[in-house]
Amino acid sequence: MRKLIALPVLSADALSSVAYGPEALLTVLVLAGTAGLAYSVPVAGAIVFLMLAVGLSYRQTIRAYPHGGGSYIVATDNLGRVPGLVAAAGLMTDYILTVAVSVSSGMAAVTSAVPGLADDAVLIGVLVIAVLLAGNLRGVRQAGALFAAPTYAFVIAITALVAVGVYDAAGRGFEPVPTPPLHAIEGVGLLLVMRSFASGSTAMTGIEAISNAVPAFKPVAWRNARTTLSWMIGLLIALFAGTMAMVYLEGVVPQSRETVLSQLAHRSFGSGAMYLFTQAATALVLLLAANTAYNDFPRVLYLLARDNHAPRIFLRLGDRLAFSNGIIVLSVTAVAVYVAFDGKTASLIPLYAVGVFLAFTLSQSGMVMHWWRKRDRHWRKSLCFNATGALLSAVVFITAGITKFTEGAWLAILTVALFLLVTTRIRRHYDKVGEALRLHPQTIEIPSGTITPQPCPPPDGPGAPSAGAEDSEAEDSPQEIRHLSVVPIDSLQQASMRALAYAASLQQPVLALHVSPSDEDAERFREAWSLWGDHLPLRIVLSPYRATVAPLISYLTSLHRQRPDLTITVILPEIVERHWWHRPLHSPLAGRLRRALRSLPKIVVTTVPFHV
Repeated sequence: MRKLIALPVLSADALSSVAYGPEALLTVLVLAGTAGLAYSVPVAGAIVFLMLAVGLSYRQTIRAYPHGGGSYIVATDNLGRVPGLVAAAGLMTDYILTVAVSVSSGMAAVTSAVPGLADDAVLIGVLVIAVLLAGNLRGVRQAGALFAAPTYAFVIAITALVAVGVYDAAGRGFEPVPTPPLHAIEGVGLLLVMRSFASGSTAMTGIEAISNAVPAFKPVAWRNARTTLSWMIGLLIALFAGTMAMVYLEGVVPQSRETVLSQLAHRSFGSGAMYLFTQAATALVLLLAANTAYNDFPRVLYLLARDNHAPRIFLRLGDRLAFSNGIIVLSVTAVAVYVAFDGKTASLIPLYAVGVFLAFTLSQSGMVMHWWRKRDRHWRKSLCFNATGALLSAVVFITAGITKFTEGAWLAILTVALFLLVTTRIRRHYDKVGEALRLHPQTIEIPSGTITPQPCPPPDGPGAPSAGAEDSEAEDSPQEIRHLSVVPIDSLQQASMRALAYAASLQQPVLALHVSPSDEDAERFREAWSLWGDHLPLRIVLSPYRATVAPLISYLTSLHRQRPDLTITVILPEIVERHWWHRPLHSPLAGRLRRALRSLPKIVVTTVPFHV
């Protein structure tokens, strides 16, 4: 991507947080009345410093990980498996709440402009998430000016709002407008100020997005990514500080029926076209921010599944080259959270802060260890930046966890703990199954010679009958049936060997079929196949998008059309678990193939069980 496109697309999550971050800060301070609001400027200043420090920290991450370095990767590489899983838990909590908070805040922007929709806000929000689900399942991607426009529109709207507000304030000598009379519920104290700091810090969500997407930039990718990150941090600080300055000058306080941003827009623009433009731009950029989670959440699940910490179904791409299973999980979870908290942004913020800053803390701590071990050029400066970011992020995480524990932070902390428990159990299960499946020299039975039955020619091979050949199922006796056994092999392990042995025992032609994601993986499998002894004919099908079922079906369908005289038996190795709750951890390949091949005559799908 060019920087002009990458900036708005990857910054949507961070910049859109200006729509709810300042309000979250004020919602806490207003509990102490006018005395509490007096702390809004120093708290906002502390958050601006935090933005700058974390932004500089992620510049170092981009330099160290030019191929993309999210919190999970950085923490796992430098701190170990468990910190990596905790970082992944924080990230996934962040992405789920990005959808819920962005939609709830977007609905607040809409209902501020159209109050009549307030009673249906939760239902409309659920429909919005459903639209995001449908669009992403169909492979809609963030690209081009279409997705850049909402972010640029939002930046223009807030810039204009601040500019008009400053001009009006200059006319009265920058004298702040008195706030309306406020009834204090709490006294001003350190705990209240720290709670407001933790809530307002949610304006930093999405800062990590650019460091995750470094390969998407044009060359030199890491340098362009760092430049884009710098622009994003500068814009975020300017928009956040400008909004907070206008809140102070205009004497705006949070209201239940209208957002702070809507109140400021009313004061700057009245109720005309610019007000509607501001609200529309706010709603659209929040929608785009929610959509960014649909790219990142399935990717983290993919990385976890690749490392055997999540079910392997999350490795699979759908027909539209999207991680469909991860997209569905994100949508269902986001809807549950959104409905459970009645679509109210203020109720969701305490959960948000914990996940965001947990991931920040572990990522930056991992970078500290990275520089300490590597000690290359400028390592001391980079370590200092990352250590500062890690320390400040840890302060916010601990503050949010303590001060907002009873407001919902406990749920986020419990979710992280459960996530750690489940992912470690999944890894333990996969390790156990892997040990059971591992080939041992003393257990491998090598046939005495190459198995003699020859397979039919491949679909494009010589001697294949034409597609118009007779393909009836009218064989009247066993002697009239001509067999070919096809054994899909993922890797050479005990279950695969058992399926191959069963197929060879039938004394009919056998063809081993391997689906490989790349030429390199295909070559590695050929080497392993040759080492085993190359006892059976092998065909390798390339599938660069890691799909398995579609290439298998395509090959078998083509084979059936080329050789309709054959009865093709697809023999699948199947892992049989002792406990039912382990079944979702393994591929339901047999059932999917049966459903896909049911319409074709003379194709049989059978399984060879391997009990664990």
